[in-house]
Amino acid sequence: MNFLIIGAISGCLVVVLGAFGAHGLKDILDEYGKSIYNKAVLYHMFHTIAILVLGLIEKFQPEIQLNLAGWAFILGIILFSGSLYILAVTGIKSLGMITPIGGVFFIIGWVMLLFIVK
Repeated sequence: MNFLIIGAISGCLVVVLGAFGAHGLKDILDEYGKSIYNKAVLYHMFHTIAILVLGLIEKFQPEIQLNLAGWAFILGIILFSGSLYILAVTGIKSLGMITPIGGVFFIIGWVMLLFIVK
């Protein structure tokens, strides 16, 4: 898996989504919606950086297998940040049930990284 490419795509996407939230949604979202959207952007960016770090590790130490940690981060972004982006824009509260699953994938990714690189 080329996590440098995935990280670059995710980085581009998070900047676009962050700008959209700050400019395109500023008069649409209430304060609660803005806080949810900002949390989605924050965690999306943190984990995009993590994916890029995985890509760098793989580039310089290809013997280290980081696919599972990388996929956990990717799924975390999709489920955690994705559900929060949609929740902020639509107000569909049931999407909040998906968010913790994404959080669990983030935790799994970090724990896997800990055990792989120790």
